[in-house]
Amino acid sequence: MTTSAVGRTIDAVWRIESARLIAGLARVVRDVGLAEDLAQEALVAALEQWPESGVPENPGAWLMATARHRAIDRLRRAEVHDRKVGELGRELEIRGAAASRDLEAEVDDPFDDDLLRLIFTTCHPVLSTDARVALTLRLLGGLTTKEIARAYLIPEATVAQRIVRAKRTLSAARVPFDVPARDELADRLASVLEVIYLIFNEGYAASAGDAWMRPELIEEAQRLGRILAELLPGEPEVHGLVALMELHASRSRARTGPGGEAVLLLDQDRSRWDWTLVGRGLLALERAYETGRAPGPYTIQAAISACHARARQPDDTDWESIVALYDALVQLMPSPVVELNRAVAVGMAFGPEDALELVEALRDEPALRDYHLLPAVRGDLLAKLGRSEEARAEFERAASLTQNDRERAVLLGRSAATLAARDGIVPD
Repeated sequence: MTTSAVGRTIDAVWRIESARLIAGLARVVRDVGLAEDLAQEALVAALEQWPESGVPENPGAWLMATARHRAIDRLRRAEVHDRKVGELGRELEIRGAAASRDLEAEVDDPFDDDLLRLIFTTCHPVLSTDARVALTLRLLGGLTTKEIARAYLIPEATVAQRIVRAKRTLSAARVPFDVPARDELADRLASVLEVIYLIFNEGYAASAGDAWMRPELIEEAQRLGRILAELLPGEPEVHGLVALMELHASRSRARTGPGGEAVLLLDQDRSRWDWTLVGRGLLALERAYETGRAPGPYTIQAAISACHARARQPDDTDWESIVALYDALVQLMPSPVVELNRAVAVGMAFGPEDALELVEALRDEPALRDYHLLPAVRGDLLAKLGRSEEARAEFERAASLTQNDRERAVLLGRSAATLAARDGIVPD
């Protein structure tokens, strides 16, 4: 195998194994930052040795063994002899022989308690939202600092600083590397799901830049969601989130045109949807309902997406069911954004006049003051009612508020089309 081929193999192995490697080390050393350092040292060793020795039969086990030896070496070199370090060193030494025998079985288990502990640690509420996202992508997604910065269109130094601060915060707060107790699980799980969904949303509808989507973030969020669903099979909202992401991701190919332009839901060629992902999404939604527990916000949003997925043509969409689902969602998760989405569904089910009345009531909401979709929705409803000048102004306002170049182009196109329709001009 050539050096370049070995390099590609190491990169692939790291993407697959890094989360479990860091999780296993963190359980022993009780420090996420130190665990990542040890994992990185093992990676460097692989880069140095594998081109000469060849890729081992079980690369994940090799990385784990190497990282543990590095941990022992660190402790031996350290001139610290307090009880905790001494006990840790003895534990690693004692477990060394047994661990080497059990490494393959340990690494071959893709869904273990260590990974679950790592997920709950990186998504701990003691961290800011930005820090949770960055740390999760770094430790669980295996993304480099540069890759995270590129995905979020922020300086690499900013990402690095967030990760460093997150590790320090976890250490200073003495956050236990453990799965929360049952009575704490709901609150902590909500934080985990929020982080995964934030990652997905940034991939599915990029908040800024000239890309409509960022596939690498979509894929990472889906992967994390699927892992979590296997680790917590009895939690309906985990399956609900997986269903929501699978169903939305199934539309990815149809969301851009030949020139990379954005294509909105009702204009998409549904034959280009990924029907395998649709099937996965519907199955995950079934798993959420099969738990027998009341559906939560992610499950209800997934049910809304399922209504779209079951309609092979836009005209077949059951908009009245979607309105009913939004009614339930408003009860669980009241917010102006949910109300705005409900207004869109009302417009499709019962007509633009009813929807516009709902939108008008939202115009003074502080949370929507700079939200570009409020004037976008209002512009669409005004256009349907023949109020072209008002509609054009709303589309242009929406375009001025969005930070995404592709979305801006869509909104300006809507503005031009509205004027063309008013003047009786037939577009080319």
